[in-house]
Amino acid sequence: MRAIARLAASFALAGCAAAPMVAGDSKTVPRQIIAPYEVHEDCADLALGDRLDYQFESSDLVTFNIHYHDGSLIVMPITRERVTSDAGLFVPQLKKGYCLMWEAGASGATLAYRIVVRRLAR
Repeated sequence: MRAIARLAASFALAGCAAAPMVAGDSKTVPRQIIAPYEVHEDCADLALGDRLDYQFESSDLVTFNIHYHDGSLIVMPITRERVTSDAGLFVPQLKKGYCLMWEAGASGATLAYRIVVRRLAR
């Protein structure tokens, strides 16, 4: 139960520091330090037809998810527990603001990641 409370608090406190990415944007972060038990988040406003291309590597195990808020609910279409890397192409089913979130464990982590928001030709 304590882990669930900590995760809920992390979601409540986490927020994208910068403006959300939109179609056509890309971002490469070669070194992002995450303190022990802290989170890092990067967000994008995605429309139907957009694709979120992501890739990351971490020095230590992290919990990773892509999520969005629906009222008081947090919906996580992608979750990865205790990983040091992942890559994929996320296709949103709803027009929403989606966030990629990494949570470090007891040792913290150093993260390198790339995000590209693509829009399919219409």
